[in-house]
Amino acid sequence: MKIGYFLSSEEYTPAELIEQAKGAERAGFANLWISDHYHPWVDAQGQSAFVWSTIGALSQAVSLPITTAVTCPTVRIHPAVIAQAAATSAVLTGGKFRLGVGTGEALNEHIFGDAWPEADVRLEMLEEAVEILRELWKGGVVSYRGKHYTVENARVYTLPEKPVEILVSGFGPKAIEVAARIGEGFVSTMPDGDAVKQFRSQGGGDRTAQAGFKAAFADTEEEGARLAYEKWPNAGVPGELSQVLPSPKHFEQAAQLVTQEQVKEAFVCGKDPQAHLEMIEQYAKAGFDEVYVANTGPHYQGLFDLYAEHILPKHA
Repeated sequence: MKIGYFLSSEEYTPAELIEQAKGAERAGFANLWISDHYHPWVDAQGQSAFVWSTIGALSQAVSLPITTAVTCPTVRIHPAVIAQAAATSAVLTGGKFRLGVGTGEALNEHIFGDAWPEADVRLEMLEEAVEILRELWKGGVVSYRGKHYTVENARVYTLPEKPVEILVSGFGPKAIEVAARIGEGFVSTMPDGDAVKQFRSQGGGDRTAQAGFKAAFADTEEEGARLAYEKWPNAGVPGELSQVLPSPKHFEQAAQLVTQEQVKEAFVCGKDPQAHLEMIEQYAKAGFDEVYVANTGPHYQGLFDLYAEHILPKHA
């Protein structure tokens, strides 16, 4: 299983993300994930740069493959624009860019005042968006009138040698079925073996299954838990709230019901290599091909050193 590093656009400045990407490459990580947000989840995270600018900079700073985890190509940005952005990213990275897509969250997509559709409609929109992406990547002039989108006389001129691979996020049976049917891969954040089995049995076959988890590197487990709770209390917000709450303020209100212990359960805290290895093993047993670790807090170089010495050599 490949181990990659997850660049958190919500927590770090673009310069810090580039620094982290360089550190991840030096440490021996195989790939990069990068989040695509308009807002952070809570104000304590404090950042949210435009991912396509960051990817352009990353393409000139490192040679690692990059996947967005994940882009919502349905509301905030029209799929015809995402088609151009992803194609340019693939050109700049020499074909090492993959587009992870999902149905998104109101947190990032509501900013123009559009209605936030229910889950089934969002999945329908995602399917139509992916159809438009692939049509534009063929290189011709595209006019399209669907249920949700219109494209008129559009052509993406700057194209990679091969169309960009699309990996689809899925967190329930309906979404996983869509991912298996239309995706060249599957994206998740949970070590859920049943989800991987469903993806593979419903058409995903041996296509790439990716997942990610969060860590808080620190000298002690307690300090790591404090950092995780300070920066990511939203990790304990349950159910569909993460898809429907519209602003960092609302996530902060919901997170008042979350304890530090609940957040700690969602993270690997501290610097014990065994704890990191055990988390990675959960994803390996679930059947994922790639797993990505994100650090929270200021001690990311410590995480890189830990992985270079104790984690990555075991998965070489």
